[in-house]
Amino acid sequence: MIVPLATLRSTAAAALAVLALGGCGGSGQSGKNALPSPAARQPSSLYMSSSGFTEGQTLPAEYTCDGAGRSPPLAWNDAPQNTHSFALLVEDADAPKGTFRHWGVYDIPATTHELAAGAAKNGGSGLRQTKNDFGTTGYGPPCPPKGDRPHRYRFRLMALDIAQLAGSPSDAKALLDATDGHVLGSAELTALYGRS
Repeated sequence: MIVPLATLRSTAAAALAVLALGGCGGSGQSGKNALPSPAARQPSSLYMSSSGFTEGQTLPAEYTCDGAGRSPPLAWNDAPQNTHSFALLVEDADAPKGTFRHWGVYDIPATTHELAAGAAKNGGSGLRQTKNDFGTTGYGPPCPPKGDRPHRYRFRLMALDIAQLAGSPSDAKALLDATDGHVLGSAELTALYGRS
C-alpha cells in the first residue's frame, strides 16, 4: 500500500506536536506538578567537611557537653552560582521529644568558606547566631541522655540567594523557616555521639 507524501507529513507533524506538548508540561499542570526549570534541576555541588570529625563517625568529646563544648571546625567549597550568603543548622535527629536544634548561624558572607573550631564562642567577629533549643544563643553542645544509643547530629549548610535574611530569626527553627524559598543548594555532615 502506498501512502501519499502529504499524509506522511501530516502524521509526522501531529506526532511532533504531541511530543512537544508532553515535553513542555502541556497537560495544563502548574505549581508543584510543573516541570522545574533546568537551573532548578541541577544538583548542588556544595561540599562540606570538618577536620574535627568525619561523616558518620563519633563526634569527639571536646565538641560536646563532656568536653570543652566548643563548636567544631567546618569548611566548604563549590557553592552554587548566585550564592549570596550561607546559613548553618545543627540538629539532633534522635532527641527524645523530636528534632532538637543545637546551633543556628545565618548571614554568613558568600566569601566565607570555613568556621574555625570554637567560632560560636568567638561570635564577636560578626557571626550572627540564633538561640538554640537549650534557650541560649550560639552553639549548644550535644549532650544526649546517658544510656541512649548514639544520637545523630546533622550539620546542614545552606547556600542562599540572598545576602541577609529578613529580620533576625529568634531561634534555629525560625532560621529554617526564613530560608524557605532561598536555598540554592545544601551540604550535610552527620556525626554520632552517645554517653554511657
